[in-house]
Amino acid sequence: MNTHSIVSALVLALASFLVTGVPVAAQEQAVVSTRVIYPGETISVDALDEVFLRRPPRGNTAIARMLEDVDGKVARRTLLPGRLIPISYVRDAYLVETGTPVTVTFSEGPLVISLRAVPLQAGAAGDMIRLRNIESGRTFMGIVLADGSVQVGAI
Repeated sequence: MNTHSIVSALVLALASFLVTGVPVAAQEQAVVSTRVIYPGETISVDALDEVFLRRPPRGNTAIARMLEDVDGKVARRTLLPGRLIPISYVRDAYLVETGTPVTVTFSEGPLVISLRAVPLQAGAAGDMIRLRNIESGRTFMGIVLADGSVQVGAI
């Protein structure tokens, strides 16, 4: 690094400190949307931008700090351009949709029972949802797995 680059970096850091009162290294980073993102829409990196905060956000609301926090997630509420994105405004994409039959498995040791059921609720991996057995019509609860199937257990 030459002397000119070092001097330029120091001048920039000093100017940032004088203007904002916060050293460059101490500034927090956050993610904002670059366009309106509507509820139910999958969020992609091209609709996001990383910005430095001039001051810390008010309250104790958890906000998206990195692109990975919201990339590939689905908006729960309308996200406006240039606004911070609270983590509670996004959710994981559903792996199981209401009304679309899924495979349900019960396993206990070497015993494995599989059947088809209709979800009565949509769910992402790890969510507990209600389902209806296609053959008997009885409802039961199960946990959505990462592969889109549902696991049930003994009571």
